[in-house]
Amino acid sequence: MERDELERLAGRPLRLAFEDILSHPRLPEARRAYINSFTEVYGGDPFLVRLLLEAGRFLVFHSAAVLEAAQDLSRRETWFTVAALKQQLAMFGFASPRQVDHLLARLREVGFIEQSRAPDDRRVWLLATTDKLRAHHTAWLAAHYVPLAEAYPDHDYGPVLSRNRSFHTLHCRACLPFTAPSARLMMTLPDTLLFFAHAAGPLIQNALLKAAMDAGDLTAAVPYIDVADRFGVSRTHVRNLMDSAEAAGLVRIVGRGGRSIEILPRHWASYDRGLAVGMYLHDIVNLVVMDEWTKRPGEDAARQLAAL
Repeated sequence: MERDELERLAGRPLRLAFEDILSHPRLPEARRAYINSFTEVYGGDPFLVRLLLEAGRFLVFHSAAVLEAAQDLSRRETWFTVAALKQQLAMFGFASPRQVDHLLARLREVGFIEQSRAPDDRRVWLLATTDKLRAHHTAWLAAHYVPLAEAYPDHDYGPVLSRNRSFHTLHCRACLPFTAPSARLMMTLPDTLLFFAHAAGPLIQNALLKAAMDAGDLTAAVPYIDVADRFGVSRTHVRNLMDSAEAAGLVRIVGRGGRSIEILPRHWASYDRGLAVGMYLHDIVNLVVMDEWTKRPGEDAARQLAAL
């Protein structure tokens, strides 16, 4: 799991091994905690749901936050530009340059991204995130640490879980060197990529897995057509996604008229593997950021407040 490179980037030994996360006895509880947290981030905000329907916007949000945090206006190579964003997203293979332009136009339209001239070169347009995007990304990031807190309660994830904005900026800045290995690890998760490549795919996937867990039977048949109405996509789109998932051996379409699915063991296993990859990478970044956070003057008081 690219441990040597990740330790080099972190500048310290890692405290978790990927295999140990994947075999952790509390991984099912961590999965439930993550899906519930993910649902809370989007479930109560129809605007965010509509905004994230297009495949790729998850990564646009994250990449924008990371690139802005790592920007140093005195160093041109770090500027947060459209070209830099396209280069970042190309590592993950989700968005074509034209699609990035379309996504950015939509995000500017709804007030998530702003654009201005570079102070030292008026020919260059710099991008900037707004408080709306930063607030969403802070909540999104916290949701991704919930499974770690569930599985490893003795580790300190307090600042990120409390959505501390100063910590969030440090975290985003620390993420940049890990982009390339993270992208490579993501490419080892074909079942995860199947859902990411479809509009509203991760939202639909998490809704269906949550329904199965809430039923108390991971093999129970759960209806899937109603998620089309819930997330504002067509029923044909959801059916096509389920057809693709069935062809991949992730679900079985069952029931009268084929309106329900059984989530097959491979789906649970591949989902848990993707979750473990995310937990593995997030714990590494948290280690790096906590090293800096604990050395900052006045952060002891901030950490105490965050823990309240």
